[in-house]
Amino acid sequence: MSKPADISTKRLISLAPDNWVKWVTQIPDVIVGEILNSEFQWVSRQSDVLIRVENPQYGKFLVVNELQLRYKPEMPRRMRAYAALAEEKYNLPTYPVLINILKETNTEIPTTYTSNVGGLRATQDYRVINLWEVDVNTVFETPLPSLIPFVPILKGGENEVVIREALQILRQDEQLNQLETVLAFFATFVIESALVQEIMRWDMAVLRESPWYQEILREGEARGRREELYSGIELALEIKFGTPGLDLMPIIYQITDLQRLKVIQQAIKTLNTVEELQRVCD
Repeated sequence: MSKPADISTKRLISLAPDNWVKWVTQIPDVIVGEILNSEFQWVSRQSDVLIRVENPQYGKFLVVNELQLRYKPEMPRRMRAYAALAEEKYNLPTYPVLINILKETNTEIPTTYTSNVGGLRATQDYRVINLWEVDVNTVFETPLPSLIPFVPILKGGENEVVIREALQILRQDEQLNQLETVLAFFATFVIESALVQEIMRWDMAVLRESPWYQEILREGEARGRREELYSGIELALEIKFGTPGLDLMPIIYQITDLQRLKVIQQAIKTLNTVEELQRVCD
C-alpha cells in the first residue's frame, strides 16, 4: 500500500514559506526562520501553523496562521487565545492571520476580538484573508504554490482552463503532485464532478479520502441534526406556549451547539413559563 499523501496545512505552507509569509503579512522584507511546534497544553490543531520570522522594523515575531474551511462565529475568540498561547510559549509578539477557504456568509467577517468586563478591556487584532476574494492570478504571478490546490475557489479560478493550468503545474513538480487530491476536491465546488473526473482522470473515490471532504461531510451531518432540533423545538414551543413561545425562535436559531439545543428541547417539557425558558436560552 502506498504511503498516504501529506496534504496538511503545515505541508502546504512549507512549500514556499518565504512567499507565503510575505503574502499573508504584506511585509516585503520579512525573513522567514522556522516553522515551529504549534502544540500547546490545551490546544493542538492541524490547521494552525506557527512561523518564526524577523524584520528590520519589527524585529523577531511569530506569524500565526489559522486556516479554516469555513468561518465560524467563535473564531475571534480562538484567534485571541491562540495568539496569546503562542506569545507565552515562545516569548515573541505575534502577527495572527485567519485564512477562510469557503464562503459561508455575506456578513462581514470581523478582524478584531474585543471584550469589556467592568471596564477591563481585552483586544486582539488579526488579519483576515478570504480566499474567494483572492485574485487567482496572484497565485501564478507571485508564485504561491501553497495556494495552487485552492485555485478553483479563488476569484477567477472557477473555469476549466484555469483549473487545467493549475493541474499542469502540480504534475510538473514532484513536491506538488500529491496535492492533486486537494485541487480535485475544490474543483467539485465550481464544475461538474464528471468534468473533474475527466480533467483529473481519477475515480471520485479518491476525493473522498481527502480530510477536507471528511470535514464537510461531518459539517453536513451536524447541520442536518441542527435542522431536526430546530423543527422539534419550534413544534414543542407552539404546542406548549403558543405565539409567545415561538417568539423565542430567533434567539434559538442563533444557537448552533447541538448539546445546548438538546437541553432547550428537554427544558420545554419541564418549565412552566416562557420567561424560564428564555433564561435557559440566554
